[in-house]
Amino acid sequence: MKNYIAIFSFLSLLAFTSCEDFLDLEPHSQSIAVGNTDADSIYFKSAAEVEAALAGAYSDFKNEYWQLDYFVNGDAQSDDAYAGGDNPDNFQIDEYRLDATNRNVSRDWAYLYSTIGKCNTILNNIGTVTDPALTANRKEEIIGEAAFIRAFMYFQLVQLWGDVPLQLTEVKTISAEKLDEIYAIIFPARSPQAEVYAQIIADLETALPRVRTTAPHKGYATKGAVNAVLAKVYATQEPHNWAKVREYCDAVIAGGYSLLPTYEALWDNANENSAESIFEINYTGGSTDGNWGVKIFRGDDWKKFNLPSNDLLAAFNAEGDNIRKNASIVFGDVSGKWSDPHYPQTQYPFINKWRNFQEGSDQNYIFIRLADILLLKAEALNELGDQGGAAALVNQIRARVNLAPTGASSQADLRLAIAKERRLELAFEAHRWFDLKRTGRAIEVMGKTIDHTGNPIGYVLTPERLVWPVPQAEMDKNSNLVQNAGY
Repeated sequence: MKNYIAIFSFLSLLAFTSCEDFLDLEPHSQSIAVGNTDADSIYFKSAAEVEAALAGAYSDFKNEYWQLDYFVNGDAQSDDAYAGGDNPDNFQIDEYRLDATNRNVSRDWAYLYSTIGKCNTILNNIGTVTDPALTANRKEEIIGEAAFIRAFMYFQLVQLWGDVPLQLTEVKTISAEKLDEIYAIIFPARSPQAEVYAQIIADLETALPRVRTTAPHKGYATKGAVNAVLAKVYATQEPHNWAKVREYCDAVIAGGYSLLPTYEALWDNANENSAESIFEINYTGGSTDGNWGVKIFRGDDWKKFNLPSNDLLAAFNAEGDNIRKNASIVFGDVSGKWSDPHYPQTQYPFINKWRNFQEGSDQNYIFIRLADILLLKAEALNELGDQGGAAALVNQIRARVNLAPTGASSQADLRLAIAKERRLELAFEAHRWFDLKRTGRAIEVMGKTIDHTGNPIGYVLTPERLVWPVPQAEMDKNSNLVQNAGY
């Protein structure tokens, strides 16, 4: 009832509020007008406006979620990193003590839905553009790119929260006659995960035939990126569809990508947008396009986030994997600056994969690369009964860092071998937590995570804590939302 009251209150303000004020309403991309005149119904009036809208959606890959929180969620929430720093919201994430008022939880929900709103505006309005400068081919490409971005955002949402609202349209006009329709859009209920995954797949299938094979750099939606995300989605949703995972991994592999000769070359900043990279966020640096996120993870001017864990170091050492350890972790002396219970001040670790951590950094972030997809295909082959093929892919990854072939041969042993290889290969690239969740190993693994003494830290992870709470602010303004169990 309070939602209807909110709408009626909103309608009562129409006579006193300018259309410009409506633009501030959530979702941020919505254009809400009074009435339904021809002028109101046309959102984009030129090709340039559509291109600007798409650029705005792409630019969100450089917001706080993707520069910082993406890595906190994927790594500090796992056994690869401690929260580090001094932020109590990050400590809650690291220690599975989240509550619905956590600021990271609130802002991440808002960031992801804001980008979805921008994509909705493009997808719902591009069909009305009559500007001949927007060619039919380019219009199809933009539809594909916007659909890919929307799917990418929803994939984050469903992995973090489980059931989430599916918002695919925006409110264009406000009127009492359309109250029920408006209500469902402004105050959506949470959709079951199965429906969310179905929409993600539908968006990616929309994108696949429309996006380009190659682009000016790896920061755009391409066929390789779409195929890679499809493989990941089919490996994550329940039940897993390993045949589809193999199919889409094969499509990526056939797309002309190749491993760089050395692991170090991925991180020395001399090979940006390399043959191994599939989706990579590009920065030019400076005050207008600098990657400030890397400064959060490395440097001795203040205590940094995502402190590499003793458990990960032990895993590197147990494998004799010095090449990937040294490429991933660098040690410094922070004597007199700060202390930490996990490490001595003279041998304090930082993430080493993102190395340009100066102000106005032009450091790129690689979100998807070929090694990830090869190991995902190894999982699929193993689950489909091809243990030899799975082992061959694991050994291909290990050979690059001068490690002996895996000794695993049974399906059960290969599951663990592939999981270990993904951990060491992809450390600090925000995959670990989601790998643990989708393989059903998170509770077991986190319970055994060791500290600097070699003893279990004592993480208490329960099934309820595998998903996040719906932000309290969202619950307060939408009574159709139901909170996750345990929060």
